Amino acid sequence: MFDLQNLTPDVRSRMVQEIMADHGAGVLYLSPRLSAVGRQLYPDLFRAAAESHDMQWLATELNRAGRLKTTEERLLKNKAIQAKVPHNAAETLAEGEFNRFYVRGLCRFVLEGNPEAEVEVYRAKDVADPRPESEARIGERYKAVALLEDLRTSNNGIDVALGVPAGPNSGLSVRIPGA
Repeated sequence: MFDLQNLTPDVRSRMVQEIMADHGAGVLYLSPRLSAVGRQLYPDLFRAAAESHDMQWLATELNRAGRLKTTEERLLKNKAIQAKVPHNAAETLAEGEFNRFYVRGLCRFVLEGNPEAEVEVYRAKDVADPRPESEARIGERYKAVALLEDLRTSNNGIDVALGVPAGPNSGLSVRIPGA
């Protein structure tokens, strides 16, 4: 479970604004693992999670029958095969996207008080075997304006230029320095 240290009502409201802006622009990330029903319901479920729930609630909602595909196409030795969608697909999607929009909301919040504000990387979720590259990021600081721009322009839900958040299952997030 993530400990998002600065997840306040003010940050949540900015998360929702960011979600709605992406949805309105047609760039909200919709995982290919979502079914047609899941793709239709996802924006409202995601908004509800940001407004008053958490990433675990979102994962539970995504795991309800029919919201995720049961199989997906993968390449194996240059041949397309059908494989089962991983059992933790809903958790991975919910954690990754909730954290990404939390970071966007937090960046917006801190920038309102200080256009030069920074945020600090920290371990928000314990992981059994932390990657060395993730551990090395803890304590790094980023200009909130640069990080927000990076996350807004990297709408695929996976890769960001600055590497924050550090990808699926990294357990990293950001906070207000000194929090």
